[in-house]
Amino acid sequence: MQKGNIGVTTENIFPIIKKFLYSDHEIFLRELVSNAVDATQKLKTLSSMGDFKGELGDLTVKVSVDKDTLTISDRGIGLTAEEIDKYINQIAFSGANDFLEKYKNDANAIIGHFGLGFYSAFMVAKRVDIITKSYKEDAQAVKWTCDGSPEYEIENIEKADRGTDIILHMDDDSKEFLEPSRISELLKKYCRFLPVPVAFGKKKEWKDGKQVDTDEDNIINETNPLWTRKPNELKDENYLKFYHDLYPMADDPLFWIHLNVDYPFHLTGILYFPKIKANIDLQKNKIQLYCNQVYVTDSVEGIVPDFLTLLHGVIDSPDIPLNVSRSYLQSDSNVKKISTYISKKVSDRLQAIFKNDRKEFEGKWDDVKIFINYGMLTEEDFYEKASKFALLKDTDAHYYTYDEYRTLVKENQTDKDGNVVYLYANQTDAQYSYIEAAKNKGYNVLLMDGQLDVAMISMLEQKLEKTRFTRVDSDTISRLIVKEENKGANLEAGKQDILASLFRSQLPSVDKVEFNVAAQALGEAENPILITQSEYMRRMKEMANIQAGMNFYGEMPDMFNVVVNTDHKLVKNILDDESKECNESLSPIEAEIASLDKQHDELHEQQKGKKEDEIPAEEKEKLDNVEKKLSELKGRKEAILTEYAAKNKIIRQLIDLALLQNGMLKGEALTKFVRRSIELI
Repeated sequence: MQKGNIGVTTENIFPIIKKFLYSDHEIFLRELVSNAVDATQKLKTLSSMGDFKGELGDLTVKVSVDKDTLTISDRGIGLTAEEIDKYINQIAFSGANDFLEKYKNDANAIIGHFGLGFYSAFMVAKRVDIITKSYKEDAQAVKWTCDGSPEYEIENIEKADRGTDIILHMDDDSKEFLEPSRISELLKKYCRFLPVPVAFGKKKEWKDGKQVDTDEDNIINETNPLWTRKPNELKDENYLKFYHDLYPMADDPLFWIHLNVDYPFHLTGILYFPKIKANIDLQKNKIQLYCNQVYVTDSVEGIVPDFLTLLHGVIDSPDIPLNVSRSYLQSDSNVKKISTYISKKVSDRLQAIFKNDRKEFEGKWDDVKIFINYGMLTEEDFYEKASKFALLKDTDAHYYTYDEYRTLVKENQTDKDGNVVYLYANQTDAQYSYIEAAKNKGYNVLLMDGQLDVAMISMLEQKLEKTRFTRVDSDTISRLIVKEENKGANLEAGKQDILASLFRSQLPSVDKVEFNVAAQALGEAENPILITQSEYMRRMKEMANIQAGMNFYGEMPDMFNVVVNTDHKLVKNILDDESKECNESLSPIEAEIASLDKQHDELHEQQKGKKEDEIPAEEKEKLDNVEKKLSELKGRKEAILTEYAAKNKIIRQLIDLALLQNGMLKGEALTKFVRRSIELI
């Protein structure tokens, strides 16, 4: 028996392995099974080259557990005593002291650069045995034992077959890794696509009312997964089956992209466009990253462009090491090339589907647009490519490219400033009457109801020349696209003020809602009253929901414009009736207001250009008295109009109709509206 110390002159290696080497201890199983697979593949290579003359036989890697140990066995190339000394005892690199000191806080780098996978065993084991016999002729089998200190023992033993058994005597705090269900779960996670068969236990069958082991190995992996095969060998059903193997509960994907590149890096994989149900973030991190069929991670940010983290599937590249740190990904040139390649491949595939079968593309647009919009918003290069096949959908479910849509609406929807106005709705039912009014005027209305459409609108206004988006309910139809023509004379100012006061006094008080009332001539055919919402303020509030730093807008009240149509017969009737009912009491007040307004203007003119201390106290007092009197008279006028409006059921009925049209009439107010409707009928 030989004893010795592992070739690291500091004793720091094991604490670092235990504490820092991996963030997750379960990874040890991946490392040890991967090593066994590597040893098996090396033997196959030697055999194919004629350097190994013996029979390969069964090359299955076997994993087993008993009461206290977990064993990984292979029939690969095995190790001689000299190779153990070189690869295990010397830890396969020189200058260990300096290296450990430098990287003790970034231990991923240790594995990524120096292949210390075997030593991950000491994260979970209090003792590790290696029982191994080299494939070389007349090789002596040896047993290596280490208890987690730098000391080890190595002795010659008898072993009938070539290959290696790694036996882990588990720590008390790692007993979970002796449970068959836990090992089965980890093998499925990390080893399900390894290129050499991996067996864990035996297949089971029902016998005499219970499950019993058969003689057949339970192979847990698919050695020739779909992405390693040539696309021309595969059919749609192969891709769909593989997708449902990966994501058993998912709906069928929209379509997929088979990746295969040899230069300037190696990359294979299959990316699927899934059907997105709702929240973007819930769908992220569904792409599995492999290195030579060994599972690495499903956090692929940095390897694929951010917008493509919404995709599902598999990427396999030997050019990305098994153990990747965030800083490594950000700096590695291969990773950047891979990201660029994947983005280009996706845009090429989308372009090809659009070009070859536009009908199919349009049929999938509603599902796929979230990927494309996200990409256009976050990647300038992708926007340039995608703008050729990205679509706009109108409220009649017709689809247009950006260029096609501009051609469609340019003539009829250009305002007096030369801007092409894109009208849009985001709820066809709630905004039905506004959409119909726009269509009746010959306008087209887009449907922008996607999760990212608010952000897309803002971006397209910047990207498309002289283009403005306006929601169809943001103003009256005559003002949505303002052209040169004048829509006719409005009422005199005094009558407009009276109408505004009448309707303002009867508007309900709604939490976090402000109404601004104005009277305007809209034409006899328009509704008597319309409620619209400012495009700017509404859009700012919508952006606040999806963009950090805009909370200020999110807290502001919703602001609505209530437009009373002075051309409508019902509104004219209200004004005539108000004049008959209120004229006698209002006339002297209005005359006095007019007189005081004149005095107020004269006093202001006298004080114009003077400093505060240059104005005589008498003049200041006179102005104050005039302002107080004016305020009092206007209050009296408002009270008279409010009293009249409260008795006029038509005013309240028109307001409630407008609120109902906008989905704002609820609860008690809705009940009162129904009762009043019956009375008026």
